[in-house]
Amino acid sequence: MDEFELIDRIFRRLADRKPWVEVGIGDDGAVLEVTPGKKSVVVMDTLVNGTHFLDSQPADSVGHRALAVNLSDIAAMGATPRWATLSLTIPKLERDWLSGFANGFFKLARKYQVALVGGDTTAGPLTVSVTVGGEVEPGCVMRRSGARPGDLVLLSGKIGGAATALTSPQAYADPLLRTALLYPQPPVDLGQALGLFAHSAIDLSDGLLADLGHVLKASGNRGAQIESDRVPLFEASSTLLGSSRALELALGGGDDYELCFTVPGDRYQKVVDIGNQLGRDIFCIGRVTEQGGCQIKGEQVNLKELSPGYQHAWPA
Repeated sequence: MDEFELIDRIFRRLADRKPWVEVGIGDDGAVLEVTPGKKSVVVMDTLVNGTHFLDSQPADSVGHRALAVNLSDIAAMGATPRWATLSLTIPKLERDWLSGFANGFFKLARKYQVALVGGDTTAGPLTVSVTVGGEVEPGCVMRRSGARPGDLVLLSGKIGGAATALTSPQAYADPLLRTALLYPQPPVDLGQALGLFAHSAIDLSDGLLADLGHVLKASGNRGAQIESDRVPLFEASSTLLGSSRALELALGGGDDYELCFTVPGDRYQKVVDIGNQLGRDIFCIGRVTEQGGCQIKGEQVNLKELSPGYQHAWPA
């Protein structure tokens, strides 16, 4: 099976063709219909074997995550995903693995009506790069900047589960923790609804403290007070590791792909109502301050020993 057979047999799925795709897979480029009056949002992420996913990880999970991490970014911008491209570098052609990967990718793509419109395949160490394009109303774009003193700091779901799943075989075997790691569910629907209410937003990929820190810095070096007992933890994390260690992983572990966003107090109940309508719990964990960095109040946490969040490092 060569490159073109691989595309035709595994990745060209005519049943998934979307009306906003005039020319998709099979030509030198995609031709897409742009919705008048909307702004375009484009995001991209690369996943490298051994760094962003495990050798032992199911192939469908790798496909799911490759798209999910991008949808999480789309959600943080308040946008609706429309199309995706896929660049897949593989060491060898393994039909079963590729089919599983594609099934995981397309299952999530169908959920959010995302069309795969092109990409590239090449030989080499297993690496997956996905680009996703979306649309958003001009007045509903969310950014990292914009957090204001007095804003409430909110989360779209429980965090720390993925990081806990990596701590031991017992944790990995827990169904909820394993699912949090292998099949994260980005809150795309919630992101689409928050544009009129949130002052700022970011997706939690590198850890709560690191990502919230990006928001505070982009917003003019603001601070935040976080109530440790309000941080929503997985019950299994606390049971297996104890509440202190579970909290540390929630603050610094990463791979959560939930939204952290800030809203003024008078909009809080409306956001909670929207969450209820979408079947999503909204958690208030603290408040933005004028300055002072991110302060953790409540249960004792050794901030010096916390992971600073995921950071790319290159050999010297």
